[in-house]
Amino acid sequence: MPAHFKSFYAFLVSISLLYVPHAFAQSADQDFSEMAGAIIRFEAGWRDINRSMQDVPLQLIRTRNAYLHQWEDSLQSVHFDRLSQEGKIDFILLQYTIQRNLDENNQQQQVWTVVRKLLPLTDSIFQIAGQRHVGNQLNARHTAAIFDAFGKTLQRNARQIDLTDLSDMRLAYQVLQAVDHLHEILQDVYQFYNEYDPAFTWWMQTTYRFTDSVFSVYTDSLRAAVLRKENMHDQSGIHGVPIGREELMKLLHDEMIPYTPEELIDIANREYNWCLQQIKKASAAMGYGDDWKKALEKVKESYVPPGEQPQVIRALEEEAVQFVQNHHLVTIPDLAKQTWTMEMMSPRRQLVNPFFTGGDVLSISYPTNSMSYADKMMSMRGNNPYFSRATVFHEIIPGHYLQEYMNERYRSYRWPFHTAFWTEGWAFYWEMLLWDKGYDQTPEQKIGALFWRMHRCARIVFSINFHLGKWTPEQCVEYLIDKVGHERANAEGEVRRSFEGGYGPLYQLAYMIGALQFYALHHELVDSGKMTDQDFHDAVLKEGNMPVEMVRAALEHTPLKRDYQPQWRFYQEIGR
Repeated sequence: MPAHFKSFYAFLVSISLLYVPHAFAQSADQDFSEMAGAIIRFEAGWRDINRSMQDVPLQLIRTRNAYLHQWEDSLQSVHFDRLSQEGKIDFILLQYTIQRNLDENNQQQQVWTVVRKLLPLTDSIFQIAGQRHVGNQLNARHTAAIFDAFGKTLQRNARQIDLTDLSDMRLAYQVLQAVDHLHEILQDVYQFYNEYDPAFTWWMQTTYRFTDSVFSVYTDSLRAAVLRKENMHDQSGIHGVPIGREELMKLLHDEMIPYTPEELIDIANREYNWCLQQIKKASAAMGYGDDWKKALEKVKESYVPPGEQPQVIRALEEEAVQFVQNHHLVTIPDLAKQTWTMEMMSPRRQLVNPFFTGGDVLSISYPTNSMSYADKMMSMRGNNPYFSRATVFHEIIPGHYLQEYMNERYRSYRWPFHTAFWTEGWAFYWEMLLWDKGYDQTPEQKIGALFWRMHRCARIVFSINFHLGKWTPEQCVEYLIDKVGHERANAEGEVRRSFEGGYGPLYQLAYMIGALQFYALHHELVDSGKMTDQDFHDAVLKEGNMPVEMVRAALEHTPLKRDYQPQWRFYQEIGR
């Protein structure tokens, strides 16, 4: 980027921030802080950069770095102490977001450094992609020569995969993704010019077919070599990438969770032990004594025949909504109750999501005619009415769909700060709260609720141990079967979802840890008599999706500094 343009761009960013205090000052219901305009503009620019430059990776990295540093510098001109509490929260979160994106950008730089070492002609492909990006006419003969040389390099390297720079499995998987992306860039260049530029087509057609085919061979060989290395001690067929303790600590800091991985495992074990005591009580009430797994088996046998599950789900959601309204727990807009629907989950997707998922569309996991007898039985048993009763409201109202509904209407500009600790934490928190409010009455209902609570505890233990490099995916599956009572196929689906489903390393632990944050905040504000249940829950939803520690700062008016660091030690064994 030319120096004079960079200076002008920095000036524009600075001006935009200087005018932040006036951008939304007249908002009728004060949903927007003084920083909202800056956040909206930051996110719009970030989105545009990533959308428009994905086919020119090195230019993308340079542009993103310049953009982030300009915003970082511009934040220095904001008078933090003059901001409202909501403005201070937004400032801190924007600062966090900029730093996290800088760290991710640096990681991408490292990934492409390895790719360029593996495939020395990568820079030449990038140069061609840069010309295609701006629509220049290529020198067809020169381009064909580069593609031909690149194809021969791929052919040669595929015979002997060099894993010297891929000892770190996390880096190895990121390199695999980058190599796939490089192949897509090459394909995009060809598709852009072929048949539109006669000279390009004449020179490139045969050469491109050769290079494209050997690229596929190379990526298959590289992937096979990486997977062989990963699965030396595991036969589950589930692939995952442990990130290590240092990276876990960094990610926890980014999410404003001031606990170590070991402390989180300890919290999970404490919560699990409470669940174990409760499920043994329910088991005894069913006549099985302390043998809670026999009671669990009895509950699993309550499944309904194929074809009847959607009706069960609808009835369970209506029951939960009625309970929440009768107890004045949260405001539920009439439109929200009318605007969610259902779909049936495909057999393929059920391999990764053995239980239903939610939001505005509740995706129901239940067997189809194409499944084997064993898979049909595991699906029905794992989605029995008591298990479903405990989590339907987690997915719809007052859980995920109510979240989505309110996020679109209040402080939607905070979406760049969204976190699973708020999203999944809120939904699971309702399972904990409704238990306290007496929603689960019969022993079967209690076992259904406790099954999921134990499951959330187990997710923390197995995911952290995996990322610390202590457990294999196979050990994670066995842990879920032993400690929670999962069907094997469902346990495998859960572990596969955790490590192959595109979720971040902290996603699975975010359910219970986020819920415990909301639970602690409820104790501070509602149990103390400062707020009613309904006022508290309405206020949380109107703050928008962000780290729960910042929700607390908003509701409790916590003193904030511009260099704020996470400090809320939220866990306490309330009622344990």
